[in-house]
Amino acid sequence: MAHITLTNRGKVVVATMAAVAAMGVTACQGSGPEPEGKAPASAASQDGAAATGSATAGEEIGSKAGSAGGGRCESSSMSLRVGNADIGAGNIRYALVFTNKGRSACTLNGFPGVSLLAKDGQTIGKAAEREGAKGKPVTVPAGGSAHAVLHTINDGLSDKPCWKGASLVKAYPPGSKEAMTARVASGLRVCGDEFTVTAVAAGAGA
Repeated sequence: MAHITLTNRGKVVVATMAAVAAMGVTACQGSGPEPEGKAPASAASQDGAAATGSATAGEEIGSKAGSAGGGRCESSSMSLRVGNADIGAGNIRYALVFTNKGRSACTLNGFPGVSLLAKDGQTIGKAAEREGAKGKPVTVPAGGSAHAVLHTINDGLSDKPCWKGASLVKAYPPGSKEAMTARVASGLRVCGDEFTVTAVAAGAGA
């Protein structure tokens, strides 16, 4: 090991080259490459920002896709009619048809509120009860239709008396507070206190 001896006014100072060499090795280790598997902090922050940006873009796309079917169908932009009676196995069913008169598509989702009226506008019996599952939202294109099904039973199948025959059907589209009315050409009479309505489905029904 090399030594340097310096003489100054009779005093000898000895320094070892080993100590100097050790300091050099430590400095070299501090400036070496990062260990494998660890990214620099700046790169990790950039990746996080990119991920956040992608999520935001996805949320915006999802929001636009969700509104593609248009808003809820309003009573003011639809017409209402009652189809002919479909009779079979003691059951009587009528299609309650909502037609979109607007210029753009709209959506119906769930059960309409339905009751029967006499010629003078008086309510007959009670409002229809819900039958079956709620179903899925139905997009009704401009000029297109959706329908629900009214159900009752034939006279004589129950000890309960039949209601007075109705001349009009009053219906509230799902989610609406504005009623619509439609005439019943052949009359609609509920028997056995059995009066139900299904959720809205696509098309005009039978």
